[in-house]
Amino acid sequence: MANYVLSYRVPSDYRPNAGTPAEWQSWFGGMGSALVDVGNAVTEYAALGEVGEVGEVGGSGSRMVGYSVVSAEDMDSALALAKDCPTLRVGGGVEVGPVMEAAGS
Repeated sequence: MANYVLSYRVPSDYRPNAGTPAEWQSWFGGMGSALVDVGNAVTEYAALGEVGEVGEVGGSGSRMVGYSVVSAEDMDSALALAKDCPTLRVGGGVEVGPVMEAAGS
């Protein structure tokens, strides 16, 4: 098993509604023991493009809203865990990548 980070992105104009926290809690609960770290929400957003300038990351018109860490057999299994993410229902997406442990950490 390896750890994978899930990075959540939504359209730039997205605003959560009253049901959003319960939707996320339900989705996280469905992952069971595969959820290693629920992570954190991102409340402000800025990105660096060219040196010294603010730019777009992850595609025009989207912003990062949080991350989590899951444990999975391989990339396909990690993607399967991400497939029902609440961001997908609002026109957003999930970036998935393996976590590389740094030496000495």
